[in-house]
Amino acid sequence: MKALIFLALLTLGTVQALTTLPLSLSEQARRAQVIVRATVGQPTNEKEGDIPYMAYPLTVSETILGDLGSLPQLNSKPALYFLQGASDLPAVSQGQEAIFLLYTGKMDSPVVGYNQGFYPLSGGKVTAGDLTNPVKLRDAIRAARGTK
Repeated sequence: MKALIFLALLTLGTVQALTTLPLSLSEQARRAQVIVRATVGQPTNEKEGDIPYMAYPLTVSETILGDLGSLPQLNSKPALYFLQGASDLPAVSQGQEAIFLLYTGKMDSPVVGYNQGFYPLSGGKVTAGDLTNPVKLRDAIRAARGTK
């Protein structure tokens, strides 16, 4: 019995560690299915069956990588679907421009690396990560994926 409890605790610790490991920009770029520069629209409450989401439509100014059509849609626009009640979600707000490294499904957070792939822009500069120039960030993302 003690062995089972130990194994369960060990497994829980491993899962927890995997979800919070910091990812380099290259790792984030390789994991992302879609990467966009976009402005966040008015959020709405959405449900899929019994699962509640907060959905943020995106106005995409640039598709850096991936198929924009593979993202979930809200009123014929690509959208971010965050599971309501999930902890540590990125602080996205209406009117926020950012570079998003995304998974294509609806999940707790569609942002790669449990929200590490969220690069907000303010005054034309990236306010997260080491690269503050959005063009240099885009180029670094493309280089990590082996594209230009």
